[in-house]
Amino acid sequence: MNHPVISLQSPHTFFIGGTWSKPHTERKLSVVSPVTEEEFMTVAEAGERDVDDAVAAARTAFDSGEWPRLGGAERGRVLLKIGAALQARLPELANAWTAQVGAPISLTKYAVGQAPMLFNYYGDLISSYRLIDERTRDDGRMARIVREPVGVVAAITPWNAPLVLLCYKVAAALAAGCTVVAKPSPETPIDAYLLAECMQAAGLPPGVFNVVPAGREVGDYLIRHPGVDKISFTGSTAAGKHIAGVAAQRLTRTSFELGGKSAAVVLPSANVEQMLQSVVPYSMPITGQVCFSLTRILVPRSREQEILDAYTSAVKQVRVGDPFDAATQMGPLAMDRQLQRVRGYIETGKREGARLVLGGGRPQGFSRGYFIEPTVFAGVDSRMTIAQEEIFGPVVSVIAYDTLDEAVDIANGTRYGLHGAVYTSDPEEGFAVARRIRSGSVTVNGLIVDPKMPFGGFKESGLGREGGIEGLDPYFELKTVYFA
Repeated sequence: MNHPVISLQSPHTFFIGGTWSKPHTERKLSVVSPVTEEEFMTVAEAGERDVDDAVAAARTAFDSGEWPRLGGAERGRVLLKIGAALQARLPELANAWTAQVGAPISLTKYAVGQAPMLFNYYGDLISSYRLIDERTRDDGRMARIVREPVGVVAAITPWNAPLVLLCYKVAAALAAGCTVVAKPSPETPIDAYLLAECMQAAGLPPGVFNVVPAGREVGDYLIRHPGVDKISFTGSTAAGKHIAGVAAQRLTRTSFELGGKSAAVVLPSANVEQMLQSVVPYSMPITGQVCFSLTRILVPRSREQEILDAYTSAVKQVRVGDPFDAATQMGPLAMDRQLQRVRGYIETGKREGARLVLGGGRPQGFSRGYFIEPTVFAGVDSRMTIAQEEIFGPVVSVIAYDTLDEAVDIANGTRYGLHGAVYTSDPEEGFAVARRIRSGSVTVNGLIVDPKMPFGGFKESGLGREGGIEGLDPYFELKTVYFA
C-alpha cells in the first residue's frame, strides 16, 4: 500500500476552546489500516473530564461569546475562510479518508470536495438569510418571528465518510450561530483533527468548535450532558433510537440521519445499459458502506434473467485492490468486525434459500486486509433477512416482481426509507413511481445526492434533513416577539 501523506499538528491533544489541550487520561485510539490490518497512527482518546471541558468551552462561547451575536454576513465570511482552508488541503483529506476506511483514492479525491463546498454554500447562504420576519396581526399590529441558534450542538459522526458527514453538521450549525462539540468515530478520528486545524487557520473564535474523539461510553456521556442543547447524529438506526430515548428525558433537540435499505426499481421500459451506469457503482459504493447504497434491485419478472446477467457481468469487472491505486474501484471493508458482519449476512442469505450468483468470499491474491468479493444474490424473497436488514457491505439482492403495485410494495416493505431510484424510458412515469416510494429522496434514472438539496429519511431512516436550505432548520429555535 502507498504510504498516506497525513500531517496532524497535535494528535495526542484535543481541540478545546481554540487551543490544543492535553487530555486528562493517557488512553489512545488506534487507527488501523484496513489493507494491512496494522496500526498506522494513534490519537488521544477523550474521557468524561475532557468532554466536560469541551462542553464548557462551547457553552461559554455560546452564552457569552461573540459568535451567536454576529450578523449572518460576518459568520458567513468566516465560513468561507474555513472552506478555503479545507480546499487547500484536499489531497491530504482524501488520503486520510482512504487510509482509515479503504475507500478508493479515485473516489475520495472527488468526493472530499464536498467538505469545502458545504462551508462555502452555508457561508453564502447565511450572509443573506432572513433571520427575522415581520408579520402583521389581525389587529394591525406587528409581530416578529426570529430564528435564533439552538445552542451547543453535540455532532456525532460515523466512520464511513467521516469528514463530509461532519461538515454537513458543522457548516450548518456554525452558520446558524451555534457552537459545536464534535465526537468523531474512534476508528476514524483524523478528519476531525484536520478540520479543527482549518478552523484555527480561519480564525474561528475560541470554543465555537471543539473536538473530542472517543468511543461509545464517552459518547453516551456526551449525549447526557446537561450543557448540550442539541444532538445531531449520523449512524445506525439502533444507536439513533438509543440517543432519542436519552434525549427525550430532557427534551434535548435531535436530528438523525440513520440506516437505509434503498431499492432500485427497474421498470419494464428501462434501458439496461443506462441503468448499469449508476446501479453498478452505487449498489456497492465504498464497498457497500454507504447508507444510501442501492442494495435491492427490483426487476420485472419478464426481464429478470436478462437484467441479472447484465448486472453480474458488469460487477465482475469491478477492480478490487489497494485503495491507493488509482485503478482500484473497490477497496476493503473498513474493519474486521465489519468483515465478520458481512460474512454472517452472506451465510444467512444462503441458509434462507437465496441463490448466490456472484462472490461471497475473499478475493484471490489478498492474504491480508478486510477484503471481500462483490456479492450478488438472486431468487431473493423480500421477507428474507438480506432483503430487510442493512448489511453495510457489497451485498446486493436482485428481487423479481410481477406488477408495478407489487414493486412499490416491495420497495416500501422495510423499516427504512432513506433513498431509492427508478429506472424507466419515461421520466414522468419515473416521477409518478418516485412519489409512491416512501423515502426521503429518489433519483429517476440514476443516483444523485446533492449537498445543496435536503437529504434524510422517512420511517427508521431518520428525523430532519441535512443539506440545502432545510439543513439549517434543525439548528434554529423560533421565537415570536409581539408588539402590543
